[in-house]
Amino acid sequence: MSSSSDHAELSALRSVLDDLLSRVVIIGDRYRGSDDSAVAVDIDSAERTLTATRRAMDRALDGLEKML
Repeated sequence: MSSSSDHAELSALRSVLDDLLSRVVIIGDRYRGSDDSAVAVDIDSAERTLTATRRAMDRALDGLEKML
C-alpha cells in the first residue's frame, strides 16, 4: 500500500471520527446538569478519548503528507 492511499483512507476515517465526536458531544450535552449526570461523566470520558484519537490521527496524517 502506498502512503497516498493510506493518507486517503485515514482522511476518510478522520471525517467519520469528526462526525462521531460531534454526535457524542450532542448526547453528552443532554445529560449535563441532569439527574443522570453520571451518564454525562462517562460520555465526557468518551469525548476525551475521541479527541485524543483525532489528535493522533492528525499527527499521522501530517507524517504521511511529508512522505508524499
